[in-house]
Amino acid sequence: MAGKGKAFVVIGAIAVSVFLLVYLGISLTSNLGKTKTQITTEDAAKKLDKLYKDVSVKTIQPIKGQIDLDPASIGDSLPDISKFPVSVTNTTDSFVEIFSSTEKSGTGVDGWLNEVAEEFNKSNTTVNGKPVSVMIRNIASGTAADYIRSGKYIPDAFTPSNELWGEMVKADGIQAELVSKRLVGNVTGIVATKAKYDELVDKYGSLNLKTVTDAIADNELAMGYTDPFASSTGLNFLVTALGTFDSSNLLGEKAVQGFEKFQANVPFIASTTLQMREAAKTGMLDAFVLEYQTFVNATDFKAGYVFTPFGVRHDSPLYALGDLPKDKLDIIQKFADFVEQEKYQKLAEQKGFNGLNDYKSELEAVDGSILSAAQKLWKEKKNGSKPIAAVFVADVSGSMGGEPLNRLKESLLKGQKFLGRDNSIGFVSYSSDVAINLPIGKYDTNQQSMFVGAIDSLQASGGTATFDGIVVAMKMLQDEMALNPDVKPLIFVLSDGETNEGHSLKDIRGLIETYKIPIYTIGYNANIKALQSISSINEAASINADTEDVVYKISNLLNVQM
Repeated sequence: MAGKGKAFVVIGAIAVSVFLLVYLGISLTSNLGKTKTQITTEDAAKKLDKLYKDVSVKTIQPIKGQIDLDPASIGDSLPDISKFPVSVTNTTDSFVEIFSSTEKSGTGVDGWLNEVAEEFNKSNTTVNGKPVSVMIRNIASGTAADYIRSGKYIPDAFTPSNELWGEMVKADGIQAELVSKRLVGNVTGIVATKAKYDELVDKYGSLNLKTVTDAIADNELAMGYTDPFASSTGLNFLVTALGTFDSSNLLGEKAVQGFEKFQANVPFIASTTLQMREAAKTGMLDAFVLEYQTFVNATDFKAGYVFTPFGVRHDSPLYALGDLPKDKLDIIQKFADFVEQEKYQKLAEQKGFNGLNDYKSELEAVDGSILSAAQKLWKEKKNGSKPIAAVFVADVSGSMGGEPLNRLKESLLKGQKFLGRDNSIGFVSYSSDVAINLPIGKYDTNQQSMFVGAIDSLQASGGTATFDGIVVAMKMLQDEMALNPDVKPLIFVLSDGETNEGHSLKDIRGLIETYKIPIYTIGYNANIKALQSISSINEAASINADTEDVVYKISNLLNVQM
């Protein structure tokens, strides 16, 4: 086999120039153009069988557990608000707490609002003769909306990236008064390679979201976007796309049919903007979505790309929340006025904001109840007619004993409520050996009960053979796909990342590449780099889920992917 592998490498090297311009068009039955580790489908099947036979596998009789039939609630999984850092601390007893989206309350070019808030706190501003200040908490718009809408934690004020989140908050009965429509200017857009941009303009006359959805529906454009449950850009993209199919009824039959056709050809949905950017760097995508402020500050891909704005503007509106006393409302208003000063708006320009000021929102205001329904529609239709078959691979080695395993169990037991009923689920656990705790089956009430029973029965001991567990999961999925070729395979690995027995990543990398199965990894007090190396092969997410927010993170992940 060593001689045969060298021959493949030589053939691949000779063919590089011939196939340089081919975008993912090489048949899986050929070795031409493969990486050094990627192999043919036929050889992959043989190698998988060989590796599987090397693994000590036992099948455990499924045990039913008690299931909770209450509907899933993302609020139940939210960690204590202290998990999200205060980026500016109040300096007086009379103050307001503001939830701020991360592109303006982080660090460096993303720290504009923090710098302005610190200046406000030094400005000796008073209300009713008392000095006042603000506290800024750095929290993503979607997550912030989850806290507010669930009632788990409601700050005095909220400045998300766009007004869509404010509408959703109001639709859930939370009092939200728009104090400022714009703290700082920003837009979101489609970032396309110059070559693809020119091609679409030549064919359609322009590039906008309508031509983009048409091109995707016709399989002429490989584009990714972000999770509309968590990402402001993703939510904006979803409702704007629905509007291109039927602007008069975003949830009508015409819009839904158009969305299904379009979504069937979307190759990639990222859980986060960071994941989207990493995928873009691989050159696998013709286009992706991004905020303009992030785009102008990016050095990794800006050259050779064209930015085209779409949807509603991302002007960071400011809302006062709840039935606040007048002095707090006055603080919020004074802060809004302070932010609008010319010197602070010029500071914003230096950090990439206030560009494309001439762009006007394509959408009228969208009612929050419609936005929530659009998110639900997306979850139901995002996989088109392809149901998912997923195998969960849980690390039960000795190093997972105690709190890590307890949190793994808790996160799976709460997260499983987000698994769609049309999908099929299997469960594997591993230490030195591998156990099939639950064969793949449709996630009906019976399968759910056995999934819960498998989780409840987990105990930690022994070594860590992570890649043996993945081999078994891949074998289960390949057997499932032989019976149901239309399913979309996924693997979720939950581990501390410390592999010390069994096969290595080097042994199975070629299989992962050839089968193109996304492997999402969730780390528990983990060696995150080791887990990231697994997920990065097929552009899946790797989550560093510490003991405080793992339940929320995995619930979000499963809500998006399942």
